Amino acid sequence: MTSYRSELSRFLNRLLRRSVLDYEERNAILSLSGRVEQFRPNFDIVSPGNTVDHSCLIGRGLAARYDQMANGQRQLNAFHIEGDMCDLHSLVCPTAAWGITAMTTTTVLQVPHVELRNIIASYPAVALAFWRDGTADASILAKWIGNLGRRDARARVAHLLCEMALRTEAAGIGSREHFWFAVTQNNLADAVGLTPVHVNRTMQVLRRERLIRSSSHYVYIDSWSRLVDVADFDADYLLLDCNRVRGPNKLVAGAAAHSSQPLAIDRETAGGFT
Repeated sequence: MTSYRSELSRFLNRLLRRSVLDYEERNAILSLSGRVEQFRPNFDIVSPGNTVDHSCLIGRGLAARYDQMANGQRQLNAFHIEGDMCDLHSLVCPTAAWGITAMTTTTVLQVPHVELRNIIASYPAVALAFWRDGTADASILAKWIGNLGRRDARARVAHLLCEMALRTEAAGIGSREHFWFAVTQNNLADAVGLTPVHVNRTMQVLRRERLIRSSSHYVYIDSWSRLVDVADFDADYLLLDCNRVRGPNKLVAGAAAHSSQPLAIDRETAGGFT
């Protein structure tokens, strides 16, 4: 077990979008230890039915949570980018009813549950920050359900691209005009509930409308406002601008947010977003 401050700093930045933590609480998070594992594309980080004793922090790469049917088909229900503790909820529900798989070569910091329990016992504000982080993930999941059930193919794909653009921008690893999204059309089809052929046609439509371009696993959004209109996208569900709260019923305004330099990443990918 060693310290991995750079990986943990991005997770801390995610927490600080929604919560106020003092120096001691921040340092406690940055002092967490773990075990680093690297996963090849399409290999499970957590398989359905596994009972785990750690939570997985994405250090580099891209992962996805999925549900698997009896016939082997799967539905992706979340993408997890660098800085996401993608199964923080396993701290209270350690047996997975879902899976987490690597979309690209993905480096994961496995943080022991015992360490997470110790930190929340010592720092109640950190426990509340973890709770808000899980609430943000639940909000995204609820939006994905609506996206699958009520939007047409063009709007589904556009909505997902808008989401990933803003999430990577907030994480400091992209922008709403240009971000890394190394998924294959099969991956994208599993996320938006369409066939790969239908996804291909939908992407062609968005390109012809001059809304997006893609090259070498990067997505370029040429007209953010028009893509937002197509997607009927409202970013409130991402909870990026919610009040940062410290303690019950006490709002803290104007607190300085922690910041750190983005990790320098040599991106390795599988397949292509074409």
